[in-house]
Amino acid sequence: MEPHSVVNLRATLSRLQGRREAALQRVESTRQEIKRLDAEVEVLDHVGVLFRGLIDQEVSVAVKMVERLLTEGLQTVFSDQDLAVRAEVGTSRGKVVVNLLTVQKHSDGTVTEGVASDAFGGAVTTVESALLRIVVMFRRGLRPFLLLDETFPAFDAAYVTNMGRFMSLLCQKMGIDALLVSHNPALVEAASRSYTIVKKRGAARFEPLR
Repeated sequence: MEPHSVVNLRATLSRLQGRREAALQRVESTRQEIKRLDAEVEVLDHVGVLFRGLIDQEVSVAVKMVERLLTEGLQTVFSDQDLAVRAEVGTSRGKVVVNLLTVQKHSDGTVTEGVASDAFGGAVTTVESALLRIVVMFRRGLRPFLLLDETFPAFDAAYVTNMGRFMSLLCQKMGIDALLVSHNPALVEAASRSYTIVKKRGAARFEPLR
């Protein structure tokens, strides 16, 4: 009969062997999990490259559309000036960033370029802001409806007339319904339908002008 100490040693050895087998199984399981995750990371890297390519392509197409629309709007409204919009596309913290720069070429050959709100007057900024609303509306699939409440106050008389005609034509071509509240006769004249608000018998009523 084995001594008690030997029996204890055998029991301890058996437990340790069991723990070793369990540890080896966990190591192997961990290796398999690492291999699976490495494969998943590789797939995700490829997917990321694909998505970035698709996003870059979509952004490029959208940016070109924005450039064309804003440039056409500025050149139509400010017909006596050489204005255009140029987009700078970059990345910041893994996200695509687009900066819209307004460019003006002067008769002496010099060029002014910058963000409209910083480098140009309120009229240019107002035109670009209104047109960007239209871009966002169509890009997000929103209902083609604009509510403009005294949106164009910072214009000279000639520019107001041009803006009214441009917005009217744009709405017709793109199927946009626009409700513009204004006291400016030139904008009223450009509308396909216009109303005035009059007070009758203590209540406000809409009366068609034409």
